[in-house]
Amino acid sequence: MGPVMSMIALKPLAKPPITRTKSHRLGLRMLALMGAVAVAACSPEPTPDWSGYVHAQYVYVSAPLPGRLRHVLVQPGQSVSAGQPLFELDSDVDQLARQEAVARYQAAQAQAQNLNTGRREQEMAPMREQLVQAQAQADLAQKAVSRQQALVRQGFVAQALLDDAQSDLVRAQARVRELQAWLQAAELPARQQERMAAQAQARVAQESIKQTDWRRAQKRPVATQAGLVSEVFFQPGEQVAAMQPVLSILPPDQLRARFYVPESVLPSIRLGASVQLGCSACGGWVAAQISRIASSPEYTPPVIYSNAQRQHLVYMVEARPSVADAARLRPGQPLDVRPAAMP
Repeated sequence: MGPVMSMIALKPLAKPPITRTKSHRLGLRMLALMGAVAVAACSPEPTPDWSGYVHAQYVYVSAPLPGRLRHVLVQPGQSVSAGQPLFELDSDVDQLARQEAVARYQAAQAQAQNLNTGRREQEMAPMREQLVQAQAQADLAQKAVSRQQALVRQGFVAQALLDDAQSDLVRAQARVRELQAWLQAAELPARQQERMAAQAQARVAQESIKQTDWRRAQKRPVATQAGLVSEVFFQPGEQVAAMQPVLSILPPDQLRARFYVPESVLPSIRLGASVQLGCSACGGWVAAQISRIASSPEYTPPVIYSNAQRQHLVYMVEARPSVADAARLRPGQPLDVRPAAMP
């Protein structure tokens, strides 16, 4: 019995159960509520539906012909109107080519006009004098034949003399007809084929003038539409290759918002739907209309600086603001995008 009693004596006594009062439970609930409020206060505000940026569609102005840049007629940041000259390439060679083409056209035109008229009066005057002399010779030959015929009938001369006089008359009359035919031909224009060839040469020279004028115009491009000069890539004196942009223009209607939506959102958006664009410098939300929805997915581009959306497979959507609202946006500007119905 002794050992048993000692073991019982060494056993520790159990602690009395702890009972929670009503006030203690209420305190725990208040602490939990305060913690939830603190967590809510520290959490970030809910972000808009999508993230995007301002995309600009620039117009790059170039010349179809190479040349040395002579003048840049505009500056970056300058507003230009449609038809305003932008820059000028060296066109001295084209100016010389035009002068040559003008000279060839004038020569061909003069040749064509010359072939449409007869010979000059100064050239025909000597031939007319020869005709008068030939007609006089023919008259004398006719009179000689008449005398010889009378003498032959009277038996005073031989028939051979009459034959000689008749031969002289035939030659004199032939000379008259020759000169008359030459004068008639001299008064006529050139043959039709010659005139057509001369007119064709004149047209070829005229087209050469048009070509040189076109080349000179291509070396002095003008703005096809109004806009803002964004960049100038060359300076006067530099050589510019054909079709190489010299400057870029941003038309006011070529600013648009690009944002990216997940596949689950596609059924809720459509072309023409309204969205709102927001940025730190926009001065409020900007209304825009969806103008494009990409048909294939892509990864969120690195320009969208959002850890929540990075590396997500999304679809690109474009929305166009009005021209007046587009003036509030800047190319490359980050945007928050939300549906127009969102308060």
